[in-house]
Amino acid sequence: MSIKVLIVDDIPQTRENLRKLLSLEPDINIVGMAATGEEGIELARKLRPDIVLMDINLPGIDGITATEIISREVPEAQVIMISVQGEPAYMRRAMLAGAREFLIKPFSSDELISAIRRVYELGKTRQVVAPVKQPAVVEKEKPKKEGKIISAFSPKGGVGTSTIAANLAVALSSGGSSRVALVDLNLQFGSQDVIFNLQPHRHIADLVSENITLDEETVTGVMLAHPSGVKILLAPPRPEMADYITPELVKKVLAILKNAFDYVIVDCTSFLNDITITALEESDFILLITTPELTAIKGTKLFFQVLEALKYPTNNVLLVLNKDDKRSGISAKDIQASLKHPIEAIIPNDEARILLSVNRGVPIYSAERGSAFSEGISRLAGKIQQKGGSYVAA
Repeated sequence: MSIKVLIVDDIPQTRENLRKLLSLEPDINIVGMAATGEEGIELARKLRPDIVLMDINLPGIDGITATEIISREVPEAQVIMISVQGEPAYMRRAMLAGAREFLIKPFSSDELISAIRRVYELGKTRQVVAPVKQPAVVEKEKPKKEGKIISAFSPKGGVGTSTIAANLAVALSSGGSSRVALVDLNLQFGSQDVIFNLQPHRHIADLVSENITLDEETVTGVMLAHPSGVKILLAPPRPEMADYITPELVKKVLAILKNAFDYVIVDCTSFLNDITITALEESDFILLITTPELTAIKGTKLFFQVLEALKYPTNNVLLVLNKDDKRSGISAKDIQASLKHPIEAIIPNDEARILLSVNRGVPIYSAERGSAFSEGISRLAGKIQQKGGSYVAA
């Protein structure tokens, strides 16, 4: 089946160039072209295209307003905004209006064609995961057990937070008895797509639109499934798209996932901003990750002061010592004495194996269950699984 594309641009030469370019693709069919926002809206209503290429600057109704109307009245049409203006404010307004992608002129033919195919596939996924509402169920559904939100955080980058979050998610999912979600909130430079060898054709920025009803079907519909059983909500594929994500969106998404999964692992970035603080405040407990390095220990000590200011119960903090190495000259006992907080899990230094696993796109816990690193992750998962996932400090 071909992808039906409507082109909306006020410059005749641009419309024609796009038509010629896309007509060379066997799976793309140009069904119409419009020079104004009003014409674009009318043609979208009439032709019901799969994709609308929408210029942001149009005479009369501008591209953002036209996008908002088309997204509301022709929901199956996925809008790709095209513009010479790449400022985050324009991008955010476009996404809130319902645009699924934002291409900055000049873009290559490969970028355009890839965007059309990617957004088209996303649109098909949404249609699949948004079933028609059925009549009221006769049998009463059993109340769902609420899951646990676990945020992995370190105030210092490079300590292995993303690696621990990924492997912990796999460990909790192993055996198939628990439903596990992993959320990459390192929004500018997320790495979970690399760790799991996933193509980021769906991601958290797909949820940014006033025309989307955030519910379980919608949120899980943009998550990617991994063979380990973990479902992953990836960070945006481009750094500037991080500006689309708001604390309010993060709070809503985490609440939905908490009801849909047994465990929600959140991979936080290493600095405190509104997004990270929101995730920490919504967490049932925090994995605070440090290493036997003075700069990491100092940052961890300062973070405990932040938690006190946030009135977050420190007994819900699991202190994890990663990259433990006798050669460092700093022992776990020394770190506990300095931080005045018990270390709940010690994970040995295994940089070579971690580097190999990331480059292969296979989490260590999946490939080498018997490694010292995986055993450390297993002990950490066991702590979390105590008493059905609720954590009680020792």
